[in-house]
Amino acid sequence: MAPRFDLIGMVTADMAATLAFYRRLGLDIPAEADTAPHAEAVGPGGVRLAWDTVEVVASTHPGWELPQGPGRMSLAFRCEDPAEVDRVHAELTAAGYRGLKEPWDAFWGQRYAVVEDPDGNGVDLFAELNP
Repeated sequence: MAPRFDLIGMVTADMAATLAFYRRLGLDIPAEADTAPHAEAVGPGGVRLAWDTVEVVASTHPGWELPQGPGRMSLAFRCEDPAEVDRVHAELTAAGYRGLKEPWDAFWGQRYAVVEDPDGNGVDLFAELNP
């Protein structure tokens, strides 16, 4: 199985203001998400749109700073299992793409890795640790 496009992730400095904007565009996001460090909405076709606070991203990527130019959002691809995260990350970095974060088991229950696309955007690879 090949990785499947699943999620568009964005970083926000003001979760409540950002979610208010996307609610105006018709996304169904519960009010309690305004104070959460992570929020998601499911779009047409099941693709998810997600937001993380600057603090969440900085805590998982030591040295990370909010980009000022390209790279203000990331795309995420669901892999079949944790081994596929490792394999795809290895294939992409072997092909010359820059690895931003080596595969790791994240505290939220997923195997995760991040590579950079040619335009400098982070592309996340992930799989559930216990499907």
